[in-house]
Amino acid sequence: MANPENLATSLLPHVNHNPDVLSCLANLSNDEVFTPPNVANAMLDMLPQELFKNPDTKFLDPVCKSGVFLREITKRLMTELAEEIPNLQDRLDHILHNQVYGIAITELTSLLSRRTLYCTKYPNCDYSISRFDNITGNIRYKAVKHTWRNGKCIFCGASRAQYERETGLESYAYEFIHMDNLQEIFRDMKFDVIIGNPPYQLNVGVEKENYAIPVYHKFIENAKKLNPKYLSMIIPARWYAGGRGLADFRNRMLNDCRLSILHDFPDASDIFSGVQIKAGVCYFLWDSEHSCECYVTNHFRNIQVGPYKRKLLEPGMSTFIRFNKAISILRKTRINNDNFSKIVSSQTPFGLITSFKGSRTKTSENDLKMYLSGNDKEFKGKTNYVSVNMISRGKEMIKWHKIYIPKVGSGSDSFPHQIIGIPFYGKPDTVCNQSYLVIGPFKDIVEANNAITYMKTKFFRFLVLQKKNSQDAMRGVYELVPLQEFSKSWTDAEPPGPVSSATQGLWAL
Repeated sequence: MANPENLATSLLPHVNHNPDVLSCLANLSNDEVFTPPNVANAMLDMLPQELFKNPDTKFLDPVCKSGVFLREITKRLMTELAEEIPNLQDRLDHILHNQVYGIAITELTSLLSRRTLYCTKYPNCDYSISRFDNITGNIRYKAVKHTWRNGKCIFCGASRAQYERETGLESYAYEFIHMDNLQEIFRDMKFDVIIGNPPYQLNVGVEKENYAIPVYHKFIENAKKLNPKYLSMIIPARWYAGGRGLADFRNRMLNDCRLSILHDFPDASDIFSGVQIKAGVCYFLWDSEHSCECYVTNHFRNIQVGPYKRKLLEPGMSTFIRFNKAISILRKTRINNDNFSKIVSSQTPFGLITSFKGSRTKTSENDLKMYLSGNDKEFKGKTNYVSVNMISRGKEMIKWHKIYIPKVGSGSDSFPHQIIGIPFYGKPDTVCNQSYLVIGPFKDIVEANNAITYMKTKFFRFLVLQKKNSQDAMRGVYELVPLQEFSKSWTDAEPPGPVSSATQGLWAL
């Protein structure tokens, strides 16, 4: 067995690790997002630290990748239990055999996690820092299969056509979300803390190459079924206001009074260096005995706002308002119930899909100029013509003085991700394909251009940002923006509408 005196170099927290291999590993991949040690420790800091002084506290990471959570937990336990279990080897044996447990997401990560925690892939060998009588120790991996029904997995939604693979290929059937009875995994063991960084999504694209569905919420919901005292996970923040198939999950989370702490990162690279996750990420603490408001902290670069103690759902809201600064602003602006979304069209305003490009030249006097965009570089940002007979909806908008805005945000206007595209005036007798939304009507070009000045203010974009969690900016993201009179132009020097002078600080954003 490994010399217990050498444990200090890997498990005792006062030793300076330089470099930490897990910090390096966290920067290697965009497919499996590994957790940096400093982030794991920030999440552990949210827990009551008395847990680490108790030799009976049990921890579970149900989504082991690098083993960083289990290692950092063990380091804390090694320090806090020193008085109760003075002998170094006895203390380590007790912790690794009775307090820290993991479920790996793949066979490879099971080996990596065991190497991190036990200093060997197989803890029943002489090189293990604590000897087990099996090859897995307390970090298990079991290759399970998807359960198919109508071509989809009933547990995770994976496509049978894509994930029913030959033996030896990874199927991504994660054990923790592919079981009817979770208690069977560790023989009805009661865990005090469940913590980890679950897989975020599963590509189910067959006809669409990048069609992916979220799966992280399934790990959270299954973790709650084990009735832990505390639950903490780091996940994409898209669930605040959107995400495919997340409506029920969002409703449960935002109405769960046991969510006690939330740390929000609009820019995921502030946590995962070099990784881009649209709408950012967050990590939270769910406390089974908490029953009041949540402490919310916003992080951006080196700026921290909060913690603010507040409800996750503001009265009258259906989504979470992520920025603490926005709460007082919204309470003032919502005095007026008219909002900007009322003058924004739905998707595909004229019934012309994105792939429809029209004609390069007029073939009839009744043909309409059509604005189009899309992935085709030959057409992007250009105008073509379409017969008025091709317009299947929104015919009343043809004669409007209006504004066109891309349904996808512009990269030149980020805070930190894309917010809204560049709006432009659309004169009567013009239309667009699905790449744009229509805003209007306006009585003339002057009024339309005044509305564009409003849309370019930081105030406008900041309120849009509260509901925008992806590149697409459909009508719903404008619901928190007050509707104004557009007889005048607007600038960032002058807050519009019912906003009081108390909100002037927002104008510096």
